[in-house]
Amino acid sequence: MATKAEITVEDKLRALYDLQLIDSRVDEIRNVRGELPLEVEDLEDEVQGLKTRLDKLKTDVETINYEISAKKNLIEEAKTLIKKYSEQQKNVRNSREFNSLAKEVEYQELEIQLAEKNIKEFKAQIDQKKEVISETKERLSERESHLKHKKGELDAILAETEKEEEALLKKSASYEKQIEDRLVKAYKRIRQNVKNGLAVVPVERGASGGSFFTIPPQVQVEIASRKKIITDEHSGRILVDPVLAEEEQEKMQKLFAKL
Repeated sequence: MATKAEITVEDKLRALYDLQLIDSRVDEIRNVRGELPLEVEDLEDEVQGLKTRLDKLKTDVETINYEISAKKNLIEEAKTLIKKYSEQQKNVRNSREFNSLAKEVEYQELEIQLAEKNIKEFKAQIDQKKEVISETKERLSERESHLKHKKGELDAILAETEKEEEALLKKSASYEKQIEDRLVKAYKRIRQNVKNGLAVVPVERGASGGSFFTIPPQVQVEIASRKKIITDEHSGRILVDPVLAEEEQEKMQKLFAKL
């Protein structure tokens, strides 16, 4: 097998174009998935957020119910004290003791009023929170249903494409090894900077693929000679002649069919 240094320019061009066809196929597969993985991730985050909110709301209701119980106990204790002080008033020796007990009764009655007011406020809070809980449950159910649907879509696409994508990525890595590092780095840099990730394109109707800028006839002859690597002066893409492109496309189609 020829080393990287022994490979001809034509071999390099074929390997680069093959690499482009493989990477473009991976791009197509990923485009089919589109925004679905991100949508699923966002929905999962939203569902988790709604569940956390629901748990907090339920804890809040439990806490308020505990407060209501405490206030009810306070009312019962106050009533017991009122009864006790009222009984004691019957046996007082002077008005000073009577008035002192009367103040205690009045204080406990105020405590009862305040506790009853608090209970009323707490119950209003519970009603409000229960309404929010109901709305949150409805929203959670809708989001979970939507998530299930989107996950189903994603799983179906992954089932169809995951195996092929994995095989293509291995092929891409394999083809990269056939090309010298300098060219691979240039290819990847161009691929990042151009539309649709097309770093290697054939000449089409006298212009580089996807471009309207005409390539001078002399340059087209040089490209067809496959003696050196030529880039488009406008886009920076590596150019190959249409015959080579067609040959490699046929070869790659057969490879893709086997994956």
